[in-house]
Amino acid sequence: MSQVIGSSEPFTTEDRIYMSRALQLAARGLYTTDPNPRVGCVIVKADQIIGEAWHQRAGEPHAEPLALQQAGERARGATAYVTLEPCSHFGRTPPCADALVKAGLARVVVAMQDPNPLVAGRGLQKLQEAGITVACGLFADQAQALNPGFIKRMRHQRPFVRLKSAMSLDGRTAMHSGESQWITGPEARADVQRLRARSSAIMTGIGSVLLDNPQLTVRDPSLVSEGIDHQPLRVVMDSHLRLPLDANILENPAQVLVVTTDQADASKRRALLDLGTSVLSLTEVNKQLPITQVLDYLAQERQCNELLVETGAMLAGSFIEQALVDEWVVYMAPTLLGSDARPLVKLPLTNMVEQRRLTLTDLRQLGADVRMTYTPLTEH
Repeated sequence: MSQVIGSSEPFTTEDRIYMSRALQLAARGLYTTDPNPRVGCVIVKADQIIGEAWHQRAGEPHAEPLALQQAGERARGATAYVTLEPCSHFGRTPPCADALVKAGLARVVVAMQDPNPLVAGRGLQKLQEAGITVACGLFADQAQALNPGFIKRMRHQRPFVRLKSAMSLDGRTAMHSGESQWITGPEARADVQRLRARSSAIMTGIGSVLLDNPQLTVRDPSLVSEGIDHQPLRVVMDSHLRLPLDANILENPAQVLVVTTDQADASKRRALLDLGTSVLSLTEVNKQLPITQVLDYLAQERQCNELLVETGAMLAGSFIEQALVDEWVVYMAPTLLGSDARPLVKLPLTNMVEQRRLTLTDLRQLGADVRMTYTPLTEH
């Protein structure tokens, strides 16, 4: 629902055109802005775009000052379209709201208010107090869809959790022996690479590491050719520190976090630390590592916006059972693995009243496979 602040006029067709362009620009930062939000800005005067930009990397200029730099003196009296409320505080860069005021903008149209408590309406207020006409709420849903992780971290101090699974037509993920490569085809696997590239961190369980010895890195050549070099933090849930020191996931130990119990072997913990790996020791809850505490740590201490969970049936089931999944991406291959093969998830459900219903939000073909994206119906 559109909300207009500081103006009694509805959004015009031109407003929608230019905000759509700002959203397109913001999406260019999908793989590079972490932990910052993806933001685009378009500056318009006399129905002409005189400046446009997007935030590219954390620590570098935000979208607004980059667009203002293009516009120069022509920005005075112009309208700016920004996908997220301009910041009003000093971080790595000066406040964008101040830059817009200094440039002499006449009007600023914003897609959504910043969920960051340091901003949260203060940027809009600063613009209004400077005499700038402000309108907020145009294409807010699209703006929110660009930054699910940043919004979740700012509002709930946890990352947006995206569970990724791959299964056969009969709902199996691996043969009884654990053999699973490859169920899906190259198109689906390339799509997973893009999910990894946009994520702050990837989590897996020690069982998956021992079985498949994965790297869990971004290595698709097409991403490299696009200049996408982001490697997410790899998180291994490993209660008893069974992770081999020569595991593939430890090829770059500085990008790995091992989560274990405070009772785990001290010498193995020291060996991992000596490699340069981070180790988070927690007290078990009901004989399991407390996932919620790990999520709190990732958001609050590591600034993780989006967490991709790539794991086996047990850990995946724990996430679902505790209602911690925000989005579930399931790749289904046109193949059958048989009734003895391993299930998609392990959930201790016995009665129909316990079933977990989902909402399908996206369905598309990827080569021979089908990708289904679901969100849970339950609030959490």
